[in-house]
Order: sequence, then C-alpha cells, then structure tokens
Amino acid sequence: MPRGDKSSYTDTQKRKAGHIEESEKDQGRSGAAAERIAWATVNKQDGGGRKGGSAKKTATRTTKASATKKAAVKKTAAQKAATKKAAKKATPTPAVKKAVKKAAKKTAAKQAPRKAASKTAAGTSAKKVPTGARKGAASNA
Repeated sequence: MPRGDKSSYTDTQKRKAGHIEESEKDQGRSGAAAERIAWATVNKQDGGGRKGGSAKKTATRTTKASATKKAAVKKTAAQKAATKKAAKKATPTPAVKKAVKKAAKKTAAKQAPRKAASKTAAGTSAKKVPTGARKGAASNA
C-alpha cells in the first residue's frame, strides 16, 4: 500500500475527513492544507485507518499454555467472596490496639500545649481598648 493511500479508512472516517476539509477551506486554507489537516484530525481522533466492526480487534493466536495461564489467573466468584470474608474477619490484635491508643495519646499531648499557646498569643495581641480612648487619641494627633 503506497504512502497516503486512504483505502484502509472506513466510510465514516472518509466522510468525517470530507467535512473537516470543507470547514478548513471555508476558513481560508488552501485545498492541500485543508486535506492535510482533515486527515491529521481523523488520525488523531480515531487512531489512524481502521476497518469497522469486528476487524477493530487485533487478531492474536492463543496457545494452550497461554490459555491455561489465563484460566489460572482468573478468580472465580467463590474465591473472591472468600477473600472478602477473610478480610472482614481479620481484627487487630490487642497489642496493635494498645499501640494505636498510645500513639493517639502522644499526639494529643503534643497538640494540647500548642493550642493553649496559640490561644494566649491571640488574646494578648488583641487588647480591648475603650472606644472613647481611640477617638481621643485620633483627635490629639
């Protein structure tokens, strides 16, 4: 097949390229530029020339070895259910629970002084001044 042959494109793709080409010509492009842009757009949208229907799928031969390997990899519904059930039954051991509680206490202890310090810092910076004092200070200046 020579370069630039459009025989591998479907009728839909050819029609789409025709519409794009007309649109490009309406915008003032030359015929050659419009055609180039149209086919580039079709290639980008559809991934190049393709046959319609079942020919889109790539034909690969499956050997007995690969077929058995695929069958071994696939899990049955019963196996999937058993895995889910086992995951639900798994509960943390008492040692794990104790470690989690200890870590939570540590973080709470670290955060408590920080919160108190930020509250006091915020309280000292925002001193309440009587409104009359503010007005008098502004008029004196």
